[in-house]
Amino acid sequence: MGLKIAFMGIRGIPKGYSGFETFVRELAPRLVERGHRVTVYGRSYHMEGAGKEYKGARLVSLPTIRSKHLETITHTTLSVLHGLFHGYDIVYFCIVGNAPVAFIPRLFGARVFLNVDGADWQREKWGGFAQNYLRACERIAPWAANVIVADAMVIQQKYEKLYGARSLFIPYGANIIHDNGTGELEKYGLKKGEYILFVSRLEPENRADLLIEAFKKIKTDKKLVIVGGAPYGQEYIQSLKDMADERVVFTGGVFDQGYRQLSCGAYLFTLPSAVDGTRPVLLDQLGFGNCVLVCGTPANSEVAGDHGVVFDPEDPLNSLAAELQRLIDNPDIVERYRQGAAQRIKESYSWDMVTSMNERAFYEALGRGE
Repeated sequence: MGLKIAFMGIRGIPKGYSGFETFVRELAPRLVERGHRVTVYGRSYHMEGAGKEYKGARLVSLPTIRSKHLETITHTTLSVLHGLFHGYDIVYFCIVGNAPVAFIPRLFGARVFLNVDGADWQREKWGGFAQNYLRACERIAPWAANVIVADAMVIQQKYEKLYGARSLFIPYGANIIHDNGTGELEKYGLKKGEYILFVSRLEPENRADLLIEAFKKIKTDKKLVIVGGAPYGQEYIQSLKDMADERVVFTGGVFDQGYRQLSCGAYLFTLPSAVDGTRPVLLDQLGFGNCVLVCGTPANSEVAGDHGVVFDPEDPLNSLAAELQRLIDNPDIVERYRQGAAQRIKESYSWDMVTSMNERAFYEALGRGE
């Protein structure tokens, strides 16, 4: 018998923005295909034109306060109140900052899952109050939810060590995709294999500034393509443009086919962020068959395994520049990593596998067999 499942705490689907939107966009239709009734709550401004359904999943659009600090918790609170009248078996919250309202569906008989992501309080966009709030949310998360979901084993270990809390390790997934289109490349004057790719929200913790500084140190005719934006980060974005040289191309946010084409056409992909937790974009890029160069944090190293190159987080600028130069000077090394990238996804991070892990966890939380 199928379950009634609700996803809350994200901006909405099908339009992408961050890893959680991608996660729900991939998971919800697969759960529908397996006979479950799935509802996805999103923010009205983000879901304009989305309609009332996406691949069988019901979409509910609700308003929120457009504020960096209030937007998420305001919308999630409205989603919770709306959901109380729909008898969900499972309510799945994304982002640890939603922990203060995650307990409410439990009072009405639902089993609550909370995906805590990485160390969200470490993100530089948050000030002191917000950081303290998010750290407090980490402490109350095990009490608020029936099941804490960790997307990386290092996060699972952290909750056990700091809070004595058991969590369930379920990774993000990715698709294996090949797109030989060049329309998006031509739009920015790019040639296949002649640029290094960065994709992320342009917020300080993702360290596009570090990448630009390292790129300025190396000798190459290749370009650096910076893909991404941020709704509340215009000052930081302008600072990136001010420090960049003529080889750096800023595209803003690029989604769907454009994102696929830019990814498949890159020479390599780099992720400088040192915030721990699985970065879905890293999984994406392995699925695109890219050589990936990442900051050597435990979570990044866990995902890349033997199929990626890491730089030293203790000396990030010099180490990143040195690895970039080495990979640019040695295309045979890049090609070797490209050959194994998709296999990494197939073996450990396929969306079908991730869907099965979540489905099994839902039934176990309810005390039912599948």
